Amino acid sequence: MSIKNVPEVQEFNNGDKIWDHTFNTFHAKVYIPKSKLPGDIINFGYSSPYFLIFTDSIFTNENALSYAKTSKLSEIASAYDTSIVFIYPLNEGGWKSAPEGIFEEIIENSKIHQYHKDGYAVLNNRFTHTTEGYAIRGAIFRTFLIGNGDGADYIAKYLLKKITGAGLWGPADIAPTVCLLENLSIQPLNKRRDIPIISVGNSKLINETISEKFDDCIFQESLDIPAAFKFMKQFIRWGWDGELSREIDFNEVNFIEEPCVVELKTSPDNQGDYAGSVTHKTGFISYYNKTVFDKGPVPLVLCFHGGGDSAKHIALVSSWWKVAHDHNFLLVCVEDHLNSTATEMMELLEILKTKYRIDEKRIYASGFSMGGCKTWDLYQEYPDVFAAVAPMDATFDVGCNLYGQPSVGLHGCGKINENILVPVFYTGGEETPLPELPFQAEKCRARMEYVLKVNECTANYNIKFEDQNKWENKIWGINGDSVEKIEDKSRNSVLTINYFNSKDGNIYTAFGSISGQGHECRYHTCEQAWFFMSRFQRNKDKIEIHNCQL
Repeated sequence: MSIKNVPEVQEFNNGDKIWDHTFNTFHAKVYIPKSKLPGDIINFGYSSPYFLIFTDSIFTNENALSYAKTSKLSEIASAYDTSIVFIYPLNEGGWKSAPEGIFEEIIENSKIHQYHKDGYAVLNNRFTHTTEGYAIRGAIFRTFLIGNGDGADYIAKYLLKKITGAGLWGPADIAPTVCLLENLSIQPLNKRRDIPIISVGNSKLINETISEKFDDCIFQESLDIPAAFKFMKQFIRWGWDGELSREIDFNEVNFIEEPCVVELKTSPDNQGDYAGSVTHKTGFISYYNKTVFDKGPVPLVLCFHGGGDSAKHIALVSSWWKVAHDHNFLLVCVEDHLNSTATEMMELLEILKTKYRIDEKRIYASGFSMGGCKTWDLYQEYPDVFAAVAPMDATFDVGCNLYGQPSVGLHGCGKINENILVPVFYTGGEETPLPELPFQAEKCRARMEYVLKVNECTANYNIKFEDQNKWENKIWGINGDSVEKIEDKSRNSVLTINYFNSKDGNIYTAFGSISGQGHECRYHTCEQAWFFMSRFQRNKDKIEIHNCQL
């Protein structure tokens, strides 16, 4: 059974917590060691390991605590603000006779969500204002499986292959990220090479097979979890195709990841969780090269995650952090921005100006999905602050804010931006199931029309949504004044950008679509967004261009 009611959590004197739930095919005991991280404000879940222990029985609380402490898993989980989940099947005979499908059910009931507490995610629907249930809090793209004996045999028999299940955005390959297999009695039945293996206490013959059949593996004579974790933590598996990739150690490349928590004044138009409050806390994570401020003020990109995602998610999955690293600017990813307004982001911006040496002429904003909608809020309400914006993969109707309600308008005046030029780089996936591009929804067509008007583009955009079959450009309705196609070799896709001239002869407006892409955000697009935005700086009411050759 999925989790319908709030789990009954037991708290220990040292602040550790534990709870149980029985699902359809397995029992789960979730142990949450106390963490010093501000996990109630900043969601560290994306980068946190998701430890799934396939145990030899249903553990008691004492069993769970003893295993976590003795193995030192509790120290690791505490450092990452994550949990340790002990799994045992409900069928007779335990793992030895357990059926396939248990792992798929585990992942289906595992979520990294905006709302979370005590090791479980609270599945709040922000549109219906209802709670649709609960789930084990865990990042499915960082599933680290640990099995001993029969549990290890089960993993080796059923889970070393492509597995289709409930991914982050729909059906996806959910194969485990790394598997620790201790005391195997069978040879691993692998059907793919890209599952890293930690072999513990296994025979020479089994180890030879593992070494031959898997691309990444290490071997231990006896279990050493801290050493195993050093190997585990470098891997992540994300996206629909379950691609395995390695994450760079920020320290090794002289890069800083800095989580912070601040208190903001709640604006009157806040319709989120903090509506009616005087102040509320907001988190953000800053990313920058250690030497970035050595030569003076630097550009800032204020970045907003998608609905249900987190600051870490937009930084790491989209690789915005790498764009900041490669091109030497300050990236600030705002946590839980869905519960903050554009006005409150202006207060956050003032705080950032006192904390960092920011070039105030070069402040930019970008966001994915609901973060794209937040970026549109800034375009409508505070256009004179930004040198350029790059909303991606979403829009509400023109004049509506992030909450789908009428915007408070330009600096709260009631009317949205109608004549303050802001360079825009907007992109969407050509194969997304959601409305991102003009051919998919009227609100997307209307948003394009609005931007072309505000940015004083010369193009005649006299088209109607219902006349799609007559459009000269099947995605945008009309062709740009110039078109550029940029190949993303890493994804075998093409970013097609339509550029539109403004009355002054310059290009401030770019609309792009990505072939073979669904509702997602990638490094290639983010880097191209940076290339476009970084050409511009705002000098009071005037946009200045460093290089207008597009």
